[in-house]
Amino acid sequence: MSNKHEIEEELAQAESQLATLCQSEQHPTSDGNETVTIQPTCGDQMSSLREECSQLRIILEAMEASED
Repeated sequence: MSNKHEIEEELAQAESQLATLCQSEQHPTSDGNETVTIQPTCGDQMSSLREECSQLRIILEAMEASED
């Protein structure tokens, strides 16, 4: 089992990757009309990273609870 520090590093890395993907998704495309369409291109990868972050946070919370 990984130690707390390794899990925190893994979480930070996953959050950084997710933030980068979210930022890259925020470039709206305009077709000359008033309507702006945002085209998701990394949806599956973003979902996977969100799930990974969630699971890592749960693990960290459990580790902190067991320390008390």
